[in-house]
Amino acid sequence: MTTTSHHTRTRGALAGLVAAALLLGTATAAAAVVGRGSDPFLAVGDTVVRLSPPVLTSFAIETFGSYDKLVLFVGIGVVLALVAAGSGVLATRRLALGLVAPVGLVLAAGAAVLAAPATTVTDLLPLLVGTAVGATAFVLLVRLAAGRRRGAPVRADDADGTTAADGTGARPPASRRLFLGLVGAGAAASAGLVAAGQVLGRTLRDATASRDGLALPPASNSLDDVPTGAELVEGAPFRTPNADFYRVDTALTVPQESAEDWVVRVHGLVDRPLELDWAALTTRFEVVDREITLVCVSNPVGGELAGNAVWRGIRLADVLAEAGVDPRADMVLSTSVDGWTASTPLEALVDTDDPLLAFAMNGEPLPFEHGFPVRMVVPGLYGYVSATKWVTDLKVTTFAEDEAYWTPRGYAAEAPVKIASRIELPASFAQLDAGPVVVAGTAWHPGVGIDTVEVRVDDGDWQPAELGEVPGPTTWRQWRFEWDAEPGQHTLRVRATDAEGEVQTDERAEIAPDGSSGWHSVVVTVT
Repeated sequence: MTTTSHHTRTRGALAGLVAAALLLGTATAAAAVVGRGSDPFLAVGDTVVRLSPPVLTSFAIETFGSYDKLVLFVGIGVVLALVAAGSGVLATRRLALGLVAPVGLVLAAGAAVLAAPATTVTDLLPLLVGTAVGATAFVLLVRLAAGRRRGAPVRADDADGTTAADGTGARPPASRRLFLGLVGAGAAASAGLVAAGQVLGRTLRDATASRDGLALPPASNSLDDVPTGAELVEGAPFRTPNADFYRVDTALTVPQESAEDWVVRVHGLVDRPLELDWAALTTRFEVVDREITLVCVSNPVGGELAGNAVWRGIRLADVLAEAGVDPRADMVLSTSVDGWTASTPLEALVDTDDPLLAFAMNGEPLPFEHGFPVRMVVPGLYGYVSATKWVTDLKVTTFAEDEAYWTPRGYAAEAPVKIASRIELPASFAQLDAGPVVVAGTAWHPGVGIDTVEVRVDDGDWQPAELGEVPGPTTWRQWRFEWDAEPGQHTLRVRATDAEGEVQTDERAEIAPDGSSGWHSVVVTVT
């Protein structure tokens, strides 16, 4: 391969990359006006998430945690960049050949946009406009990359781009300069379009002012102070700060909904369908505080996908009572603004007064990433069947009639949280000094409560741990154990027993279909 041929391929790759960037940048800017569901990049990402098998989604959450969406974006970006660069190289040989993969991707992106919830043909406009800009840039840059003037014939000996179209054997310097100038301008324009789209989107749909100006109604039972004796270890808060609370959801971008525009519809098997806006939510029903621990089904044994907070809102039981539930119903299908759904057993919502339509978390309006303006909070059930963020629809129905997002993807339709405990101190593989050592952590079985926690060192007897105080059975419970550590390598294990006498099982279970189980253990070395 000649040096000229190598340079032609390099320029072809650059042409493909810049054209793809212009397509995405233009589509992003246009989607800011049309609406979030019309962004083709996000639509493709949503489709990847939706079609991924449970084992892959569980692996992503376990491995990357809150960064799983960033990893997905990077992965999609890398694939698009490789396809764009390769298409540009192929197009320097034959334009039609280089257009095959891009056309296929555009069609796939269009299908992804239309497959998103509540989208219409109008939502294809950003993709169509972006495709027009990207295609124009692609053809122009590829011609310049191959050293061809517009309308010049492609000679047989120019198939690999080694000879200019005018037969001189040399690439015109002016064309080279023009190509590099257009590449730079295209890259700058695509970055500017993306930035403009972000700014425009925030301007048109920014809910920050709504959240910042929101006056929270007082609760009839305000829970301001942490219960005395709940925190046993310094630096281990009983209530998880909002910034540290785990986030696991399928939303690739955090929805920006204002409280003023928010409405939830209650319908289905009810006597009186309801539509509640923010004013109705906060004035027609009693506002209460509830301290509740939430757990993600993707939490592995000993994992960190659990958090405890004070939630303020109205009781879901009150809302359903006003709607009048048909006796045939056994499930409420809740829907998020982005189309995600959860199936919650009706009895879990009406048998206690703890489940909430919540609008505040630890004394402040819900953070956007945790569901502002309103979300569901239900103790005792894994989040994927209960904790719908950005909730806009409650359909009273039956499990026989409807199924939620994760059910056809290999997860159980009903999923009560399993009893669990974890060791947080010391960390696994820690190097410790012989003598008194504090072993501590948390245990939970929300809705039931924890009665005892026991620790075992190596193959010794189970020994009881000290327990922190709790406001009720809906929260986790801190525990602490004083261990007289002797030199050597040791394995520490923990298990819990709930308020009904159920002992945490040592049988290991995978995350799918209904949550992990097993004793958590850490290995430490004492010197």
